[in-house]
Amino acid sequence: MSRLRALPEPDHLPALDRRFLIDRPAIGLGGDQPPVRILLLYGSLRERSFSRLAVEEAARILQAFGAETRIFDPSDLPLPDQIAGDDHPAVHELRELSLWSEGQVWCSPERHGAITGIMKAQIDHLPLEMKGRRPTQGRTLAVMQVSGGSQSFNAVNTLRLLGRWMRMFTIPNQSSVAMAYKEFDEAGRMKPSSYYDRIVDVMEELVRITVLMRPHAGQLVDRYSERKASGTMVDPSADRANAALADSA
Repeated sequence: MSRLRALPEPDHLPALDRRFLIDRPAIGLGGDQPPVRILLLYGSLRERSFSRLAVEEAARILQAFGAETRIFDPSDLPLPDQIAGDDHPAVHELRELSLWSEGQVWCSPERHGAITGIMKAQIDHLPLEMKGRRPTQGRTLAVMQVSGGSQSFNAVNTLRLLGRWMRMFTIPNQSSVAMAYKEFDEAGRMKPSSYYDRIVDVMEELVRITVLMRPHAGQLVDRYSERKASGTMVDPSADRANAALADSA
């Protein structure tokens, strides 16, 4: 059983004016091939979930920029610590998807002034380190929220805090969609608006920063404390050679 959501109408973007779209927003910043890999998480199980609909719009936009996207369906995800050793297929799949990703998009409804339990449960199931691999560290992150009332930033602020805790590089831009029930049509597609345009901006920035960081992702999570704990000593000659190369650049 796969927990990847199929993306309806992946190439149909009625709210997007392609006359103003840069198809490869990261060109010139670094190698944008192969396509950047982006995992998208949403925070509501409602049949008409606006956080899911917003994530689907984000995924379509990312694909228009040449990215590869995967959307995780948390419908059968257990609560953290509910299953001994987190030994559940949904947990395993979420962690593998996070390892697969180079960047992520988190979108939560704002509920009681904060993110939802569904959103937090997904993040809580992602360990900082897992058998020598890091499911989140060094990855880029874009944060979004949807609200039933007036515009707020409580959820995105919380997601930023969590992104920092997970040692991710959260991009500066963000999206907060107010009165989300007014922003989607009956088919679940987002209407043209400044809110939609902001999501395009955020995805454009996410692709750029992911490509910019791609060559350095490994180095950015190489830490003194972890080398010391594992007994991994630095080769002084290699370290001096790297410094010399940097000085001559």
